[in-house]
Amino acid sequence: MISTAIRVARVGSAAELAAAVLMMLGFPCLMLAALVPSIPAFAAAAAVTYLADHYLHRKGSYLVNRLSKVRAGLSIRFLIRQLLLILLLARLSLADNLIYYGAIACFIAFYGLQAPHGALATLIRNRRRMPVATRNVDLASRVRIPDAPPRVLLHRAAEKMLHLDLAAVAGILVGAQLESAAVGYTGIGVTLALGILYVAVLVPYVRGRKIPPKADKVLAAVDGWLREYRPETVLYFSGSKDSAYQVNMWLETMEQLDTRPLVILRERVILQNLAPTTVPVICVPGGVHLMNMDLSTVRVALYAANVGKNIHLLRVPTMKHVFIGHGDSDKLASVNPFSKVYDEVWTAGRAGRDRYAIADVGVRDDDIVEVGRPQLAPIQTWQGVPGGAADGRCPTVLYAPTWEGWDDNPGNTSILLAGETIVKKLVEADPAVRVLYKPHPFTGTRSARAKAAHQRIVALIEKAAAERAADARFTADTAEQTRARAELARIEARLAELAVGTDKGDEAEATRDGLVDLARHEETARLREEWNAAYWRSFPEWEHRVITGAQPRLYDCFNVSDAMVSDISSVVSDFIASGKPYAVTDSAELGVEEFKRQNTAVRAAVILSNSAAELGGLLDAVRDPAADPLAEDRGELKRYLLGPDEPKSIDQFNTAVAQLALKAETRNLGQTSRITTGGPDVELADAVPGQRASAAGETDGINAG
Repeated sequence: MISTAIRVARVGSAAELAAAVLMMLGFPCLMLAALVPSIPAFAAAAAVTYLADHYLHRKGSYLVNRLSKVRAGLSIRFLIRQLLLILLLARLSLADNLIYYGAIACFIAFYGLQAPHGALATLIRNRRRMPVATRNVDLASRVRIPDAPPRVLLHRAAEKMLHLDLAAVAGILVGAQLESAAVGYTGIGVTLALGILYVAVLVPYVRGRKIPPKADKVLAAVDGWLREYRPETVLYFSGSKDSAYQVNMWLETMEQLDTRPLVILRERVILQNLAPTTVPVICVPGGVHLMNMDLSTVRVALYAANVGKNIHLLRVPTMKHVFIGHGDSDKLASVNPFSKVYDEVWTAGRAGRDRYAIADVGVRDDDIVEVGRPQLAPIQTWQGVPGGAADGRCPTVLYAPTWEGWDDNPGNTSILLAGETIVKKLVEADPAVRVLYKPHPFTGTRSARAKAAHQRIVALIEKAAAERAADARFTADTAEQTRARAELARIEARLAELAVGTDKGDEAEATRDGLVDLARHEETARLREEWNAAYWRSFPEWEHRVITGAQPRLYDCFNVSDAMVSDISSVVSDFIASGKPYAVTDSAELGVEEFKRQNTAVRAAVILSNSAAELGGLLDAVRDPAADPLAEDRGELKRYLLGPDEPKSIDQFNTAVAQLALKAETRNLGQTSRITTGGPDVELADAVPGQRASAAGETDGINAG
């Protein structure tokens, strides 16, 4: 019931739901208290509405944001509370008292201040919005960018301004209760004085040296930096907030390029969610600004997604354009016909090439290059459980299902039909195994059934972990775990210190101060690796665990696991890089042969039905490599999907970049030569393929009619 109410109300937790209910009930209570009339009841109801409203805003509740759509927005709620206060004064027979007229005048004047306050706050934000936002680009030496206004002034500014009426409301209520007009006038004076002061403090930030330079100066500074830096390879990306992971997965590869890299983003929200990197980043929301940007030194452009805004860079003929994608799977998106617009399509291995051949969407085989998956370098290959089952070590099985998707296709996720069965069989396995459960971050966001199943799986694992901890057969090195937890605390404290000062006031200030501190960046990366090692030592190696959040990462879970159970997704393709046994659920019950025919990545997997009866085969392969009939198939599939181990994928990637850059340079030199030696007639012929312009203006090769 509560979960249904949470979903309907569009709130994130039971606490938010309670706050929403209290806020909604508070206003009828205010009216009732005003009509009775009762000052204490009115004060109590007002306090509830103030606190509930503030809590929902602090949580960023979706419900609060949508109330404005039904004419119950923030300003209206405050106005209603103030009107009900006026009603209370009238019902208290104070309509002829000066405090009554003072309250009316106060609230009218207070709302009169809302307009200039809102206009100033909006104007400051707009004037400080840069035509481009950057990271790791030295603009401070080229253009003056002033400090951002103090965060306290603009963060949730409308809410802060409206809450200044607290002094007046409290003063009027106390004054009415004590029959003291002076107390009421004091509250009114405080509210109006604070409102005027708030407006006055904002005024200096809309003029003079408090605002950044105009767009043309900023764009000129960016072009000046580009001419000095001379980027050669660009990673271009456009997408929604939720798609930021698609560009983040390529940042480390860009850092390892032999050429000078640059990342170009099209949406500010992607920049806000970009992972830390040492690569220069330019966010250009405006298409015209991008098309006028000096990218004459770029020879290779890499695209991680097929989106409409790609056309703004695809139109540049002096660079070669490559689709690199953001994962390797058998999904239809992996063979999008839009890929024809690129000069080349880079795939991980032979499987990607074959997908395009089978799909027959117009991508030529000559335009496909196999470069491996550089992102998979952190995944360690499997050598079997150390010592096998003889040393008593508890093998680890990772259950990493994908989410329910946007529809109710039964093949999307195993959580709904098989998740509990899989986990129950794993935690009850004999000989024992450890279970790591790492669900997709979106699990349960769309489907209440999936969320409920996830919660039951979590409860099942936590119960099994508690029972195992009480079992005398399982012992723990408490001293080592204590040391590991102390190390975790130390590392987290240091990471918090390193994070201080990284959050800039606004976009303009972040652009000005966005140069990465290499020493801090390297220390942070090192500490994250140390944190990961300490995390796994902080609890017994036999303890079942539910793992959510960004840390530890999925690949870290791969490395401590001996096998994985998952669904059809890129997680399976990535896990294949480890060479470890894995199982994939056929939740739609297509049957083993059809399931393998439709999904290349499962051809070396143990295929699980919804009953998970086949799980024993996976556990046998983990405990005894000799009982692993799919080991050789996994090696062949790994090479087919991801390419050979040698040369390393990053070396293959760099070679592909260099060869394509050479093609671009050859093309550009040819164009220059033709234009220089052939004159305008040759240039015209090049511009219209199939025609040869003569001196008389006639054409050959096409029937001109």
